[in-house]
Amino acid sequence: SQCGSADVLEALGVNLTLKPEQVRACIAETGIGFLFAPLYHLAMKHAGGPRKEIGIRTIFNLLGPLANPAGANVQVLGVYEKELTPRLAEVLRRLGLRRAMVVHGHGTLDEFSLFGPTQVSELKDDRVNTYTATPSDFGFPEAQAGDLAGGDASHNAAVVRDVLAGKPGPKLNAVLMNAAAVFVVAGRAPDFKAGVKLAQQTITSGKAAGKLRQLAEVTQRLAAQAAEV
Repeated sequence: SQCGSADVLEALGVNLTLKPEQVRACIAETGIGFLFAPLYHLAMKHAGGPRKEIGIRTIFNLLGPLANPAGANVQVLGVYEKELTPRLAEVLRRLGLRRAMVVHGHGTLDEFSLFGPTQVSELKDDRVNTYTATPSDFGFPEAQAGDLAGGDASHNAAVVRDVLAGKPGPKLNAVLMNAAAVFVVAGRAPDFKAGVKLAQQTITSGKAAGKLRQLAEVTQRLAAQAAEV
């Protein structure tokens, strides 16, 4: 992809400039809150220059994902190296999370991979168990890396709309895989395939697309109200 998730959300009409109290209100109303890193990791912005100069991954690549401003006690966290999944899962255990999955997907993905195995270190009942998950565990065939290639913000926003409209294909399957994992750690589904069914129902019912529209409307309203004060 040629852009990040924040760029795509902006292209979809979501306002990312909300302050903590506004995000809190957004979560209360919609169940979703996007915490834009530059606004919440204030100390880390000073590390931006040195990180670029060093040119390799540093501890800051791990500290950002571990930051948990909203205090969520369940989490799915992606990492850039397979060796990090058990270590980060143990960190989350020590931080007091109730349940979590730390994942590294085939193709150096920091999410569940549709084109190969994914290493999962799952925190459950105060223990960490590491295993491999494959697309077949979710009920999907493997895809090719090119099937999931992204583009700029406007292109990726169109992909999001297609996925939420239920357009079949690898992109939808990849979203269903990762949504299924969230449903599992949240205790809404007993396993990956059940999580996929729940995610499919959320999309086919139109609830997922409606939630995105609501998120855009609420964030824009909250930002406008703050500007009037």
